[in-house]
Amino acid sequence: MRFLALWLILLAAPGLARADDTAFKVGVTTRDLIPPEPYDWRGAKLHALRVTIWYPAAADAREQPQWTGPRIVPFVSTGSAAPDAAPAAGPRRGLILLSHGFGGSASTLAWFGAGLAAHGFIAVALNHPGNNGSEPTTVEGYTLTWLRAVDLSAVIDAMRADRTFGDQIDPARIGAAGHSYGGNTAIAIAGGITDPERTPAFCRSPAADALCTSQSGATELRQKSLSRLTTDPDFRQRYGLAGRSYRDERVRAVFAMAPGPVPSFTPESLGAISIPLAIVAGSADEVTPPASGAEALGKAVPHATLKLFPGAGHFIFFGTCTLAGRLVIGRAVCRDPDGTDRDEVHAETLRLALDFFTANLR
Repeated sequence: MRFLALWLILLAAPGLARADDTAFKVGVTTRDLIPPEPYDWRGAKLHALRVTIWYPAAADAREQPQWTGPRIVPFVSTGSAAPDAAPAAGPRRGLILLSHGFGGSASTLAWFGAGLAAHGFIAVALNHPGNNGSEPTTVEGYTLTWLRAVDLSAVIDAMRADRTFGDQIDPARIGAAGHSYGGNTAIAIAGGITDPERTPAFCRSPAADALCTSQSGATELRQKSLSRLTTDPDFRQRYGLAGRSYRDERVRAVFAMAPGPVPSFTPESLGAISIPLAIVAGSADEVTPPASGAEALGKAVPHATLKLFPGAGHFIFFGTCTLAGRLVIGRAVCRDPDGTDRDEVHAETLRLALDFFTANLR
C-alpha cells in the first residue's frame, strides 16, 4: 500500500485529567530502542526501533512549536512540546503505543501523542523497520506487515526497562492506537490474525472498492514479493507466519483511526477480540472506504464503537500542513474537502481517545 508513503517522511483515573481539561505541559524526546537479537528487521538498514515519546512534563518546562520538514520552511505543524524536559512528578501513568501508516513515520501522529501527554498519558510512536519515511520501503516491510505488532510488543519491553520512563509506567494501563496501516497494526496486537491472501481475494470480488485501486503505486513491491516467495525459502517461511496470533495481553484497549486493510483479517479472529475497541474514520475516505474498512470492522468486533466524520477523507488524521507542506507533500495528504476542518476533527478525535482510554485503562 504505497499510497501512504507519499512524501513522508467521563471518569477520572489516578494521574489523569478529564478529556476537556489540559493538565500538563508536554515533553518530547527520542530513543533508539534495541530489542534482543535475533530480530526481524525486514531489510531495514537501521537495526533499532526509533521512537518519539511524548510525556507529561514538569511545570517549569518551556514548550516550543514543533514542526516536520526544514526548519526555515516547515511542512507540517506537530504542536508544541518541550524537548528533553524533566518528566512531571506523580503516580504511574498509562502508556499508549502509536503506529503510523504505511510508509509514514512517528511524527505523523505527533498531534495525537502530544494531546495524550497533555492529559497525563505517556505516548510513544515508532518508525516500523522497512516501512517508514526515513528509509526506502523494503520488500519485507511491504509484505510482512503483521510483524509491526511485534514492534509494538518490543517497545513495551524497552519502555518498561527505560531508566527515565520505566518507573513512571503503570503496566496495567497499556493501550495502542494507529492510523491506516497503523490502525491495522493496533488490531493485530489486539488479536486480529492476518491472512495475506484475503485482500487480493477481496480485490478480485464484486465487493472490490477504492482500497484495491489505492494500492496501484505498490505494483513493483508486489511483484518483488511474489518473486521472493518463489525463489527465497527464508522469505517464504517468514511469510508463512502470518497466520499466527500476535496478541499482546498487556495491551488492554485499542483506538483505530481509518484502519486498513480490514479485509486482510480473518473474520473468526475479529469476532474473538475481547478488549475495548474504538474506531474513527472519515465518511469520504478515499483510501480505505468505510464499507470495507471502519464499518466492516465495527460490525465484526464485538462491542466496538464507531465514529464517522461526515465528509472527511483518509488523511484527515495526518498532521496539519503549512502552505509549504501543501505545495510539497501535495493536495491528497494536506487538503480536505470543503466544509471539513482538520483541526476540529483532530480535537474531537483526541477528546474521544482520551475518554476511551481514561475509561478503559483503570
